[in-house]
Amino acid sequence: MSGPPLSHVTRLMFDGTEVREIMKAIRVHEFGGPEVLRQEEVPTPQPGSGQVLVRMHAIGVNPVETYIRAGTYANKPDLPYTPGNDGAGVIEQVGSDVNEFKPGDRVYTAGSISGTYVEFALCRAEQVHRLPANASFAQGAAMGTPYATAYRGLFQRARARPGETVLVHGASGGVGTAAVQLARSHGMRVFGTAGSDEGRRLARDQGAHEVFDHRAPNQFQQIMMATGGRGVDVIVELLANVNLGKDLTILAKGGRVAIIGSRGRVEIDPRDTMQRDVDLRGMVMPNTPPEELASIHAALVAGLENGTLRPVIVKEFPLAEAAEAHRSVMEPGAFGKIVLMPGKVERMN
Repeated sequence: MSGPPLSHVTRLMFDGTEVREIMKAIRVHEFGGPEVLRQEEVPTPQPGSGQVLVRMHAIGVNPVETYIRAGTYANKPDLPYTPGNDGAGVIEQVGSDVNEFKPGDRVYTAGSISGTYVEFALCRAEQVHRLPANASFAQGAAMGTPYATAYRGLFQRARARPGETVLVHGASGGVGTAAVQLARSHGMRVFGTAGSDEGRRLARDQGAHEVFDHRAPNQFQQIMMATGGRGVDVIVELLANVNLGKDLTILAKGGRVAIIGSRGRVEIDPRDTMQRDVDLRGMVMPNTPPEELASIHAALVAGLENGTLRPVIVKEFPLAEAAEAHRSVMEPGAFGKIVLMPGKVERMN
């Protein structure tokens, strides 16, 4: 059954004209730098059949959203648009044919109809998932893209198994910390790389058995030595244009690379794949079949409940400072998760 509309979405009548309450949203009217992200007031959406309206308490900021905003991503949205897929909050209203949620339920979003850089996000029911009571809204906002991406890369693409050695390149970022936690909780030997002392400490804190400086010229030799010359079984690769050619030289026989991120082209020697019978397995989340997506989020909710998954939140920005959040998420050496908080007061200059 659909819940009653709450005050902020109630349709009002004034002089015979129907009026809807408005909400704050970040809108993009042209592709470009972070400055094109502008806060505006727009009508609050109403959920239709199979849809829910979520009052956002925290919104996840991901690097992919900066590529989309800049107009460099393969699939460009129609302008104007509101960014974002990730967030967490409370169900405000449900449409008809929605029986699994009710107003007041805590949820996180993994996709949205309206975009999530908003005060109230419109989602399909299958795009929201229950947020356990022991997880904060900010932590819930980290699940939709970083943790789902790490899970799919590790288990559905690379087929990582307990007892294998996993290397996570960029182990201090949002996806990287998720991959470290997931691999460690599934019984793998976990290596990580990071570019700063702080990032390396974070990777160790999240469960990496050994951590390497990815700025060191001999990092790949160090990793190979740490395996006793055998090589690693799985590499979670977040910057393939920099690392992929050398990744192929430190894989064990039958090793796999899950290519999750890349910012350009790279040259490789195909003989390095031949000598070790290795596989390169690319992925983007939109390619995930619905049944595999449901499996991912069932596992992630369980991980939040039992405490094996603990998203690391490092920066919170008010919604109005979305541009600054986009700059921050792309800074060299950035680590942990950055979120927007709609209820957070904008800083005074």
